[in-house]
Order: sequence, then C-alpha cells, then structure tokens
Amino acid sequence: MDQSSDASGASVANLRSEPAEANQQDERASASGSMRSPALGIVLMAISMLFIPGSDAIGKYLSGAHSPAFLSWARYVAALGFVLPVVLYVQARAPAPLIGRNQILPQLLRTAFLVGAMTLYFTAIARIPLADALGAYFIAPIIATLLAMIVLRERLDRRKLAAVILGFIGAMLIVRPGADGSSGTLIALASGGLMACYLVMTRATAQGSTPLSALTIQLVFGILLLTPIVLFQWTVPNREEILLILLMGLLSAVSNLLTISAFRMAPVSTLSPLVYLELLGATALGYAMFYDLPSTATWIAFS
Repeated sequence: MDQSSDASGASVANLRSEPAEANQQDERASASGSMRSPALGIVLMAISMLFIPGSDAIGKYLSGAHSPAFLSWARYVAALGFVLPVVLYVQARAPAPLIGRNQILPQLLRTAFLVGAMTLYFTAIARIPLADALGAYFIAPIIATLLAMIVLRERLDRRKLAAVILGFIGAMLIVRPGADGSSGTLIALASGGLMACYLVMTRATAQGSTPLSALTIQLVFGILLLTPIVLFQWTVPNREEILLILLMGLLSAVSNLLTISAFRMAPVSTLSPLVYLELLGATALGYAMFYDLPSTATWIAFS
C-alpha cells in the first residue's frame, strides 16, 4: 500500500514536472532563436544607423561653443537620464541583478573604445564637413570585419572579402594618403579604428549581458572616464543648448540600444557594412543644417 502510493505520487510528480520542463525547454529555445535572428538584427542595425546622424549633427552644431570632450560627456549624461528610470523599473521587478560582476570588465573595455571613438569623432566634425568626417570614419566596418575574422573566428566569404577590399579603396580615396589631408580627416580615421574595436567587443559581449545592462555600464563608465577631462574644459550651455543636448542623448541612447540588440542576433561581418547608411543621413543633415556637401572623393568612394 505504501509502495503503490509512493509510486502513484512519483508518477503524479513526474506528470507535473514534465510540462514544466517542456515549458523551460521551449523558453530556452525561444530565447536562443531570438538571439540568432540575422534578419531582425539587420533591421535594428539599419534603424540605429539612421538615428545616429541626428545626434552627430547636433554635436557639430554645438561644437562652436563647447569642446568635443564636453559634448561627449553631456551626451552620456543626457542618455543616462533617459535610461536610468527604465533600469530602476526593470531591476525592481527582476529576481537577480541586471549587471553581473563578470560583465563589468569586458563592458568597461568596450566603453573605453566607444568613448575614444566618439570624442575623436566630435573633434573631427568640428573641423571638417559632417559627411567627409563620416567618409574617413567609415574605415570602421572594414577593420571590424577583419578583426571579427581574427578574434571571433567569423567566416569571411568571397562576397564579404570583396566588400572589404572595395571599402578599403573607398576609404583611401577619402583619406588620400600622401596628399595634404586635413588633420580632421586623420582624426576621423582614428575614430573609425576605435569604433571597429567597439563593434567587435559589442558582438563578443552580446550574449553575456542584456542590452539594457550593457548600455547602463557604457553610459556610467563613459561619464566617469570623461569627467576629469571635462572639469578643465567646462562650459555652461544655455537653455536652447540644453534642449539640444537632451535630444542628442535620447537619440544616442536609442541608437546604442538598437546596436547592442542587433549584435546579439547577427555577426559583425553581416552588420558592420550597415554603418554606411549613416552617410545618407549625414549628407542630408549636413546640407540642411550647415550647407555642407561631401567632397568629390567622398561621392566617388561611396557611389
């Protein structure tokens, strides 16, 4: 009697546990599938790249009154102002901390690459037209594709290799090595190199943290990294400039969140060429706001 009731209880327990285990497996499969959806990753990356020129154009507009370091710092502060309430809301309902200790170091390195890239980029767009700065900065997808092949062991097929070669030729037409290139172009080129490192690190760390936690670390560390520099370059924005800085931060937060999410779903070699979509927005905004048009070399390189 005792044995049969034990067996009966065990079978009931098994019947109850099997659906739960099946549900857990379905959830894991669903989560795994969502992390490996290249099509969705491409869509998110494309939207992000079309948002970024708006933030860059505001940075160029404000660069006459504020230093590049201050603008980078202000953009991070404004973006954190939009992200932090969301983080606190999500964390209050999460069973575990959003940010694990093992995430911190790689995310700090990723953020250092981005802070360096954005500070150099703001320096470049203060000196040369927005679209020309982007032209030199667009060496980033080329370097990122090659780094992903070496560091992340991503496969590089003939089509991607051809894109890398054509992109390199285009970048050289813009930078014009050996010619009297401007310092702004060389600074934008250095910015692109750091951005490539950021893209690869974003892919490398994408599966270990959520987009929200990665963005939070990025913003907090970016602020801490830039604050000592900004203290020596402090300027006080007026009311109009504060509103523009808030808009710049919002666009930056949304675009970075979309970028981080995209790299959870698709490899670097697939997403990095989409960075070239920035040129469309940069050209339109550069002409509308500053009457800037890309140089002839830039048009040739990306036509």
